Amino acid sequence: MSLAKQLLLLVSLFFFLIVAVNLVLSIGNIKSYLEIEAHSHAQDTATSLGLSLSPYMSNPNDPILKTMASAVFDMGYYQEILLTDATGKDIVRLSNVKTVAGVPDWFIASLPLLPASASSEISSGWMISGTVYVTVNTAFAYGKLYRQAQTAFVYAAESLGVSVVLLSLVLQITLKPLKNIGCLAQKITEGHFNTIERLPWTSEVRSVALSMNSMSKKLANTLEALNQKLAVMGESIRHDDASGLYKKSVFDTDLLRIQEDHRPAYLLVVKIDRLQDLVKELPAVTIDCLLRSSADLLTVLSEQYTESVVRCYRFYGGEFAMLLEIQHAEQVADIAKALSTQFAELGGRYARADIVHMGAALVNPLGSSDSVVQAAYEAYEQARLIGANSYFIRSHNDFARDISGWKALVFDCIDQANYSLTYQGQISCFVNQQLLMEEAFANVRDQQGQLTPIGPFVSIAEKYAKIIEFDKGVIDLAIAYIRNQAIQHAIAINLSTRSIKSAEFGYWLQKLFKNDADLAQRLVFAVSAYAVAKDVAAYAEFFSELQQVGGQVMIKRFDTYSLPTEMIKKLRPNFLRLSRELSEGISQSRQKQEFIEALLQLAALLDISLLAENVHDDADYQTLCAIGLTGASR
Repeated sequence: MSLAKQLLLLVSLFFFLIVAVNLVLSIGNIKSYLEIEAHSHAQDTATSLGLSLSPYMSNPNDPILKTMASAVFDMGYYQEILLTDATGKDIVRLSNVKTVAGVPDWFIASLPLLPASASSEISSGWMISGTVYVTVNTAFAYGKLYRQAQTAFVYAAESLGVSVVLLSLVLQITLKPLKNIGCLAQKITEGHFNTIERLPWTSEVRSVALSMNSMSKKLANTLEALNQKLAVMGESIRHDDASGLYKKSVFDTDLLRIQEDHRPAYLLVVKIDRLQDLVKELPAVTIDCLLRSSADLLTVLSEQYTESVVRCYRFYGGEFAMLLEIQHAEQVADIAKALSTQFAELGGRYARADIVHMGAALVNPLGSSDSVVQAAYEAYEQARLIGANSYFIRSHNDFARDISGWKALVFDCIDQANYSLTYQGQISCFVNQQLLMEEAFANVRDQQGQLTPIGPFVSIAEKYAKIIEFDKGVIDLAIAYIRNQAIQHAIAINLSTRSIKSAEFGYWLQKLFKNDADLAQRLVFAVSAYAVAKDVAAYAEFFSELQQVGGQVMIKRFDTYSLPTEMIKKLRPNFLRLSRELSEGISQSRQKQEFIEALLQLAALLDISLLAENVHDDADYQTLCAIGLTGASR
């Protein structure tokens, strides 16, 4: 029960007691007044009647005695009039018990009135000749008392009603600041650090409001500082210390994005030949200078292509790479030719005329990332056969003809529900080592029974609007698995962007959870950080609507390169699963540990569980446990 209702009930009860006591006292006073008035009236009547009968008392049988007594008695206000002679013998006795309609019996029983009686002696000369007794009928007093009680009760009820209404309004006005403070506290727990602009006038409540405003501002500043710290640290983690270029892990993410988006691009591998021999011959400082100079050549050349997206990476040792979002092989050849000339000049400084070779390959959106890298390295081997500082470009597109085959496979598998699920990536809770979550992976086989790469399958399904049907089928299989095996942990299911944006799919999912609320605790819908970053508003809306019906969501492969940390506050997922790069080697990297610790503080403020995946090294696993993550998979 709310504070306003409690105060209203308490004060209303207090007012009711006051009104009730006042009503009882008022009716009691009226009753006493009526009793006194009735006794006075009886005495006046007895005295007046005695004086009127006095001249006729000499003859007790005189009919005028009864006539005069009846004249008074017939007025109806009297219960009994008795006239006796000096010896006490009855001369005239008139009796009548009259009730007044409209007075309930319970009222008469609750407020008994004693009949008021009075007497007056009648004298004839100096002798007492008789006595007259008058008893008033209480029916009239009850009628008047009942009407007065009704009037008093109506006024009391109206007063109580008006008081309660006014009290309710006063309480609403008085307690509105407390309600605003409660709403602010709820907003803070949700990660929205607002403040109360109109401060209450009550000093105590005003003090609380000021404290809440101060706390909200401090939390907002802390969150902002954490976001800035994470952005700086995340940027530092992505870059190679020796060359300043992006690391191999960033390359893997960028290549996957290009394939998912079907953007035309080339991969150019640049490799310094016989670096191991140079390390033996030259000082470490000279080798570092060579690597830095090589990286600078790539960076400067990439900055010249403002109309295209060109990114540079360092893999290992003297192996570099460039992702060129360029459609034509001629442009790639121009870049490779320029690099060949510049590296020839660089090699001359170190007395190495033949220092580098380069291989380029077209990015196949339907192939795996490894196949793209392998194609580029095969081109590099071809370049070594050509000549000093030469390059070779594999520009032929041998996968375009496969689109029709992929389309047929996708339609056939989805229409026939010819796919199954396996459950991998079991995440254990660090606190109790119990299974927290496992991820559902779809297995699709072609007509020969061979497993089909799921990446191209999903890409083609999304392109031809079959992905929503596929996502529904995967969810149905997972639900059947949960029910048949009585699964108590969560099952993570990957969703596509098209399903996220589909109102029909969202309605279907909400209806599913409303019909079986327990499923909401068993299913976790996973989306990649990169996909979320492309349409934060759509994903935030989906997250919010799903969480309102008890659903859970997880952003996977998270790093600040894919999704800025300030977006996490808007999205508010239930789980955040780190990219492998952030957890790999964390036991040996203080930089990564500090980054995860800062991210954990942010997650705690937003009530988000932080997870890691595929942690192979025991030392890394123990480090993540010590930092305070919720769980990790091995």
